[in-house]
Amino acid sequence: MQSSTVPPIVLAFAATDPTGGAGIQADLLTLAGLGCHPLSVITAITTQDTAGVEGIYAIDADWINDQARLVLEDMPVAAFKIGFLGSVENIVAIAAIVADYPDVPLVLDPVLASGRGDEMADEDMIAAMNELLIPQTTVITPNSQEARRLIAEEYDDSETATLDQCADRILAMGCEFVLVTGTHENTSQVINTLYNGQGVMRSDAWERLPHSYHGSGCTLAAAIAAMLANGSTVPDAVFDAQEYTWQALAAGFRPGMGQHLPDRFFWARNMEISGEKEA
Repeated sequence: MQSSTVPPIVLAFAATDPTGGAGIQADLLTLAGLGCHPLSVITAITTQDTAGVEGIYAIDADWINDQARLVLEDMPVAAFKIGFLGSVENIVAIAAIVADYPDVPLVLDPVLASGRGDEMADEDMIAAMNELLIPQTTVITPNSQEARRLIAEEYDDSETATLDQCADRILAMGCEFVLVTGTHENTSQVINTLYNGQGVMRSDAWERLPHSYHGSGCTLAAAIAAMLANGSTVPDAVFDAQEYTWQALAAGFRPGMGQHLPDRFFWARNMEISGEKEA
């Protein structure tokens, strides 16, 4: 029998990131920071720094399957979070795994390129994602550029499509909710919009921060998964995750020569500073 003291457990599928800014490291930090116990399945090993990705080595799909099946038979999972996938074979394997757990919420961050623009998914991977994973997804979290790429195969004018049109097309693939983030749009504020089959569920505007950040998308998707694992509804989970992510970015730091990294434990440092002032 599971102890009542066990925190919600979230399984993250993602690649490694040696900088700790994105990938599985971002997922683990975010999930732990929001009160969950994270499990991890490594989909690929990357060579990268805070400026960009230099190389990707996809893990064999059989290893993906073995990593996930063993922990899923051992521990109950309250949510899945999927990030960078690595290969078409990995997409097929992960789709088969999550299909065995249809009642577990699934948050998909469709990682198609790095912050610098390095290509991380080809057209075959996008087609497999659209066909096999998106129909099983509770919340997908593309930025505006990713949203347009996801619909490119079926929409000739995808580059000029509105975000509403992108969301409609992605919802038609079978997912429950689409959260399109607006960091890449030419707006004074960052506007993130949550859609479902009835239309816009919520639209939230956030102050546009001055820097470029490595791992913001990973952080947001993992935070949504954490909130769902803790029992929130999707609209509430999406808002709370956005607030957490914005705070992490606002407290971010630049440890190297490239992008800033989110501070996913900003709340703990704020407590430390507050305690020092009181002392």
